[in-house]
Amino acid sequence: LARTMATVNLRAVTSWVGIARLFAVVLSCVAFSLVASTGNFEGPYGTWCMFTWCFCFTVTLLVLVLELLELYPMLPLSWDDFTSAFSMLAALMVFTTSVVFPSTFISSPCSGSVCARQATATTISCLCFFAYAIEVGLTRSKPGDISSFLSTVPGLLKVFEAYVACLIFSLLDVYSSKAGLQWCVAVYSICFIITLLIIIFTIGRCLSYIPCPLEKMLVGYNTLALMMYVTATILWPLYSFRDTKRPDPCGRNCSWNKHLGVTFLTIFNLIAYLVDLVYSTRMVFIRTP
Repeated sequence: LARTMATVNLRAVTSWVGIARLFAVVLSCVAFSLVASTGNFEGPYGTWCMFTWCFCFTVTLLVLVLELLELYPMLPLSWDDFTSAFSMLAALMVFTTSVVFPSTFISSPCSGSVCARQATATTISCLCFFAYAIEVGLTRSKPGDISSFLSTVPGLLKVFEAYVACLIFSLLDVYSSKAGLQWCVAVYSICFIITLLIIIFTIGRCLSYIPCPLEKMLVGYNTLALMMYVTATILWPLYSFRDTKRPDPCGRNCSWNKHLGVTFLTIFNLIAYLVDLVYSTRMVFIRTP
């Protein structure tokens, strides 16, 4: 018993990061429980929302248990990189869900117990997002710190870029008829694959197999990705909306609305790669004493 107690790390639940994770576990559990009690979460958007809350609840609980029992050193991965990447991903997923769920399932005017539970679940989901955002802020490395890559600003931006690319893929429907749109899809795909490989290699401790320094490779890749996204930012709206008017009515699955969403997400990723390039350049050419 004494040996078992010696392996329990209470700081996993008493530190500020641990408290934020506990809040995230409780809030995500309450959110999907409330929505499940309504029985109204059908369709792809409802499935996505329920998956987000359940996925974040399960993984965060697993992280807490592994740190509480100090079992994570046995895993063949960089634990700090994994937890930093997951907290960033969870914050993005819960934020998206907090926007998608009320806009899809809560009608106006809102009345009845079902709507009240849906509104409460939305509020709790927003609080869950803040819990994950606080965890990201607490675990992010400060300038001058020697820390894992995915806890730095460029590392967190890599998670953001990959997630935005996934959102873009979810909105793609009609693009095969125009060469310009095909090029844009190629840009999204190539940048997503390379970004995802960087994240996987970092978590899997495989960066030593890269034949050049990580910082210099990131500068070159971010420069290329930025130029590619510049072309996509110009070509996607040009080929999507040229000689095309917004149909009336334009419902939830309207292609015009999806193309508009891809346009804004492309701009978001363009800005992300620009900021990423600035930070990556500082990592190479501006050293903190």
